Amino acid sequence: MMKTRIEIDPLGEKAIPETAYYGIQTLRATENFPVSGINAPIVFTKAYVLVKKAAALANAEVGWLDQKTAKAIVQACDEILAGKLLDQFVVDVFQAGAGTSFNMNVNEVVANRALEILGKAKGDYKSLSPNDHVNMGQSTNDTFPTAIHIAVLIALQPLLQELDNLAEAFEKLGKKHSETVKSGRTHLRDAVPVTVKQEFSAYASSLRNAAGQLRERQKNLYELALGGTAAGTGANTHPQYKQLAIAELQKMTGFPLKPAKDTFEALQSCRPVQTVSSALKELALELIRVANDLRLLSSGPTTGLAEIALPPVQPGSSIMPGKVNPVMAECLDMVAFQVVGNDLTISFAVQAGQLDLNVMTPVIMYNVLFSIQILANYLPVFRKKCIEGIIVDEKRCAEYLEKNPTLATFLSPNIGYLEASKIAKQALEEGRSVKEIALEKGLLKPEDLEKIFDPKRLLNERK
Repeated sequence: MMKTRIEIDPLGEKAIPETAYYGIQTLRATENFPVSGINAPIVFTKAYVLVKKAAALANAEVGWLDQKTAKAIVQACDEILAGKLLDQFVVDVFQAGAGTSFNMNVNEVVANRALEILGKAKGDYKSLSPNDHVNMGQSTNDTFPTAIHIAVLIALQPLLQELDNLAEAFEKLGKKHSETVKSGRTHLRDAVPVTVKQEFSAYASSLRNAAGQLRERQKNLYELALGGTAAGTGANTHPQYKQLAIAELQKMTGFPLKPAKDTFEALQSCRPVQTVSSALKELALELIRVANDLRLLSSGPTTGLAEIALPPVQPGSSIMPGKVNPVMAECLDMVAFQVVGNDLTISFAVQAGQLDLNVMTPVIMYNVLFSIQILANYLPVFRKKCIEGIIVDEKRCAEYLEKNPTLATFLSPNIGYLEASKIAKQALEEGRSVKEIALEKGLLKPEDLEKIFDPKRLLNERK
């Protein structure tokens, strides 16, 4: 039989596995919320443990927590931050409102490991309590949103770096083909010429702009709810605790963290996280657009545009031999669709706060961190296996451009819109070039046509 220990809470007692570092309130949560089998992301767990460590240091500094107890709590936190005991955080991401279950999961694991450090038995909460010592000066209501802010800030940094890398990859590809002129397309129809560089540099710009929005909006996360405790009043905290704890968090994370200007708002409103989620959605929409452009530009190989070739990474069909599909771009679409959906979930949760607390923070936490995770995981692979291996078919680009009827646009200033339209129509019907027909009609001198259809002029470039 499994060895157990008995723990007691306000609802009664339960047998806890002797080897478990979590306690009775965590066990109740696993019984109450067997929803998804998904536990909190590690980055969030560690962010929460950082909060516990900072709180212990602050409470020790003001004399509320004795040094021996504080030292044990800090050591337990450091061990978890180093990767130990992470299997003990077992509460489902769909749980009690506000995240009380997860807060207690953290309190219990830290307390029981601290008890071991002090030479005490797990569950000896009279010596060191999850509530009275690890949770001193805290509430789920201020620690959970604080941990969300810190976790999102930490998780965002690799994604921001990868967005820079991806933009650079597009710019490098464009630079390589700066002289390759091709047909532009508007309304999915032939339009005036552009270069491959212009097209791909635009993708890079959109990514840099999206990353810029994320960098700007992450500043909204610097203000922390910590110190507000249950309703924003700071009940059961030392007057200096808030400043000291947040100063510790600033040292630990390197971010310019500071107390919220209004702790009541910090508990009621999750707007700061929503602004980041919205920026992630905006990024996702750009990624969808770019991925779909790549799918169109590489369509074919014989019946599509086929102006570019995406690297083949796997067979594309179980029945059609030799078929290769744009799977990397397809996967990027699906990742981005998920991010858009996550943002909708977060939006519903953000507006669902009532009175002095938004209790929907667990689902907000999970969805924003999931969005960051799947983007940060996939974008490096997409860059390496797709963008960096793109081949531009310069011959195909030139052939399309040669027969593009919208080149008649450049005749309009000399022969008028209606006459140019006739040439465009004839070029399309006969499958011939606009230049050839204009020359045949003798509407302009050959040397004038050469100037008009000079690539630099077509691209509106002036010396």
